[in-house]
Amino acid sequence: MTTKKYDYIIIGAGSAGCVLANRLSEDPTTSVLVLEYGGSDKSVVIQMPSAFSIPMNTKKYNWRYETEPETYLNGRRIHCPRGKVLGGSSSINGLVYIRGHALDFDEWESMGAEGWGYRNCLPYFKRAESYESGGDSYRGQTGPLHTTNGNHMKNPLYGAWVEAGAEAGYIKTDDCNGYMQEGFGAMHMTVKNGVRCSTANAYLRPAMGRPNLTVITHAMTRQIILEGKRAVGVIYDHGGQTQQVYCNREVLVSSGPIGSPHLLQRSGIGPAEVLRKAGIGVRHDLPGVGENLQDHAEVYIQFGCKEPVTLNSKMDPLSKLMIGLRWLLFKDGLGATNHFEAGGFIRSEKGLRWPDIQFHFLPAAMRYDGNKPIKGHGFMVLTGPNKPKSRGYVRARSADPYEHPQIRFNYLEREEDREGFRRCIRLTREIIGQPAMDRFRDGEIAPGAHVTSDEDLDAFVRDNLESTYHPCGTCRMGEDDMAVVDSKLRVRGLDGLRVIDSSVFPTEPNGNLNAPTIMLAERAADLVRGVNLLPASDVPVGLVEGWENSQRSSLPGRNVRV
Repeated sequence: MTTKKYDYIIIGAGSAGCVLANRLSEDPTTSVLVLEYGGSDKSVVIQMPSAFSIPMNTKKYNWRYETEPETYLNGRRIHCPRGKVLGGSSSINGLVYIRGHALDFDEWESMGAEGWGYRNCLPYFKRAESYESGGDSYRGQTGPLHTTNGNHMKNPLYGAWVEAGAEAGYIKTDDCNGYMQEGFGAMHMTVKNGVRCSTANAYLRPAMGRPNLTVITHAMTRQIILEGKRAVGVIYDHGGQTQQVYCNREVLVSSGPIGSPHLLQRSGIGPAEVLRKAGIGVRHDLPGVGENLQDHAEVYIQFGCKEPVTLNSKMDPLSKLMIGLRWLLFKDGLGATNHFEAGGFIRSEKGLRWPDIQFHFLPAAMRYDGNKPIKGHGFMVLTGPNKPKSRGYVRARSADPYEHPQIRFNYLEREEDREGFRRCIRLTREIIGQPAMDRFRDGEIAPGAHVTSDEDLDAFVRDNLESTYHPCGTCRMGEDDMAVVDSKLRVRGLDGLRVIDSSVFPTEPNGNLNAPTIMLAERAADLVRGVNLLPASDVPVGLVEGWENSQRSSLPGRNVRV
């Protein structure tokens, strides 16, 4: 048994934990311990951007969580990958860098997350980032996290997609992470010099040489040690032994939207009835732990392509070998991108101030796991409603950390979400039907042109919906009784314990979750250190002209102050 003490113990070296490890260890007088169950991230399949489907589907790097049979998906179990490796999910994700809309963060603040409005979050997005096109009022240029446009949309399908959006009556946007999110344009990714820019690469590795930072891999945290109502350390397994380690200041839980509520519950912190059912003694009855689970979900809308310009011709072993060799030698080419280089954000109906539908465009017809490419050429649009109403939960089955918890998202429980998917499919078809796509479009593969009624669309979605891998909300931030952490991310009713990861998000941002998770950890590091927060940014935010009365508009946007 070790009795060594550290100032801070960080549980999880993922998207948030790596940021915290770097920022907290900047002070040489502060000692930091990071416990991570996964191992090294130095594999080629992690570092090569185009290979992301491999670690995402590998037991070595992925917790491989699976949901309970989902009632509204015909009882299907849905894969819920989470990173089990240095860098966490930032080492196995699709590398998409999307912050979310400015008004998403104002929504957080309106729900009780005091100080988390866009004006407060933007400075931390900027501090984290080094954008290849340079900084401005919205983008950072000196941060650890490198972001890029990939191969700059060289495939002609990307440009055709953006033009089709404009022809359908939507605007183009120069930067969906800047002034105007809504519209069609380039997507950004976390890549530096052709290599994945995970938080392990961006934040943890540069700090590993500091004598005040200790990182232990293959360490399974069993539970948090409480003395009364204060967290004082953790119990963890490592090298076949169970050990205890203590902290002088705080335990920081950064185990993700599944792992964080699971750890709290195993430690006796959570809804009393859930804990009793799992055979866990109740140390602190906190009803919101594990509740409010939400996720982005999507379907693949696939089309044939008349011209041989898609990635379907690159699925054979020889082509993959050549792509891999070029990447190994030069760190460029098709191996240096995630291929999600173009996308779009639109509103599903008039009267919405900001988008609630996101499109990922891919010049290939395939699945996330890289399987089932169609014969011939094709392209596809991945889409789903980005502000889902359905809610689920994460609940421990026992105190055993190696037994996965119950996970249920309740996808499609709410009619608003079912209607959202119908709109996504119909709007996608309309966009792909524009003249800009005439040169390429060669019939609809999935769902198929014959699938038109609400009933048939609903059946397709139930059979084909997949997670976009954006779970969040299970340790919700707020100041009400169902909140798990307060606005400074402190677990309510306990001292010395915070949760810092996407589990604290009150609602889904309108975009991918890695960027806002990193921002959250950057701001959280200042909260933990007790230093002055960065000054708020008073910048204009673009809203599409006429949003009150029209679902789309090709007119330039107008400014709003937030």
